[in-house]
Amino acid sequence: QVQLVESGGGSVHEGGSLRLSCAASGFTFRSAWMWWVRQAPGKGLEWVSRISPRGGSTDYADSVQGRFTISRDNAKSTLYLQLDSLKSDDAAVYYCAKGRTYYDPNQDFNLRGRGTQVTVLA
Repeated sequence: QVQLVESGGGSVHEGGSLRLSCAASGFTFRSAWMWWVRQAPGKGLEWVSRISPRGGSTDYADSVQGRFTISRDNAKSTLYLQLDSLKSDDAAVYYCAKGRTYYDPNQDFNLRGRGTQVTVLA
């Protein structure tokens, strides 16, 4: 079965950086679009970033454009998200989610891990 395990979260001050990882198993990782989504307290899931199966295409939400970088290592079945210049609004639980083998603009995020908490201190 699909397993996604996020790690790398923590507490950082505003302006700081974190690198999140997501170890994937149970499916052909190199064939799947992968997503990072987040959920702040009292809010719904918010799409953050996505990456194509071979990593040649990436996209970001406007709120993180220029500050976050998504990448993947298909040999290790691992997805990454580099978070730089963190703001208080970035505080949330971050999840990686498995997408389809093609880009689906209406992707649901039902296949996701348990998440990793990012806390941004003033």
